[in-house]
Amino acid sequence: MPLTADRAKPGVPFGGLYRMVDFALSNLVNAGYLKIVVLTQYKSHSLDRHITRTWRLSNMLGNYITPVPAQQRLGPRWFAGSADAIYQSFNLINDESPDYVIVFGADHIYRMDPEQMVNAHIASGAGVTVAAIRQPLSLADQFGVIEVDEDGKRIRSFREKPKDPVGLPDSPDEVYASMGNYVFTTRALSEAIVDDAHDPGSKHDMGGSIIPKFVEQGDAAVYDFRDNVVPGSTERDRGYWRDVGTLDSFYAANMDLISIHPIFNLYNYEWPIYTENRPWPPAKFVHGYQERLGRAIGSVVSPGAVISGSLVETSVVSPNVRVHSWAHVEGSVLFEGVDIGRHAVVRNAILDKNVTVAEGVEIGVDVERDRARFTVSEGGIVVIGKGQRVEP
Repeated sequence: MPLTADRAKPGVPFGGLYRMVDFALSNLVNAGYLKIVVLTQYKSHSLDRHITRTWRLSNMLGNYITPVPAQQRLGPRWFAGSADAIYQSFNLINDESPDYVIVFGADHIYRMDPEQMVNAHIASGAGVTVAAIRQPLSLADQFGVIEVDEDGKRIRSFREKPKDPVGLPDSPDEVYASMGNYVFTTRALSEAIVDDAHDPGSKHDMGGSIIPKFVEQGDAAVYDFRDNVVPGSTERDRGYWRDVGTLDSFYAANMDLISIHPIFNLYNYEWPIYTENRPWPPAKFVHGYQERLGRAIGSVVSPGAVISGSLVETSVVSPNVRVHSWAHVEGSVLFEGVDIGRHAVVRNAILDKNVTVAEGVEIGVDVERDRARFTVSEGGIVVIGKGQRVEP
């Protein structure tokens, strides 16, 4: 919040042009997996609209990406959790009769070739394979931690934010953190979610309910994200994954895009991130008279933006943003349609769509003053909700 006041988290804009859901969908499509349903529930309109407008595959070839809202197929109730969402939508899996089912979260920023994970799952013979990323042992209390057998492949236990973590067999100073990405053998998934649906004490959650049951049965394998090689990746951005569950992590992930050699490289054309392609004009930088010089330094500037006699530094600028003369934007994320007035200053901020900052306003200069008016994250990032007009 407030970025999710009107939309589900996978529908939140990211990196100027994209929505969070685009990263998971691009990974699947790039790997050739072209029959995808997106299970939605919470404030899903903008997410549904984005998927419907953007992700159109060839019907002639039987391919599709389609949002599936809670349909109350099994009675007058909504989804009770991610496992229940799959249980209530299992007719969609039965219609296709696949041997394996990929279940990926839609709100993480990363590149991954899921085909490599599917192949590892088939080779393991397990009912489920869980993608995991190595993290320092000292950070184990921030993640769902996977502990493995001595062979480093089968999952021995799955613990949420443990205070006494056990290091990996081949690296005692590291743990496996679950990425929330799974590959199931279809029959095993079907049996597990039916059992879970009839358990009144279950949370009906994939990570909290389904995976632990597979672990108890000795039927869960781990997939080391370090082994995934994405075409076109560099040593610097290989293995990048961010769970943007907080305002500060969302801000940090945006900042990862803008360095000369970015930690996450949007310019990998061998594994592109797809999104909606609207008829925006190119970005424009205007005025060149003395200090009235439109310029952007160390920033990502999207189509349709106009930087007019102003300075933008280390920022992510979305389409159709206007930054007017003598304004200064620094270390900020501006969503589509933001308008920054003359002589305004915006620092260390996230401005949602269609926010208007009046002439001379200062944001991020006096954080305590901002805290009385806006949302301020634990890390001091000022966040202004959609459509607000900020006056002096």
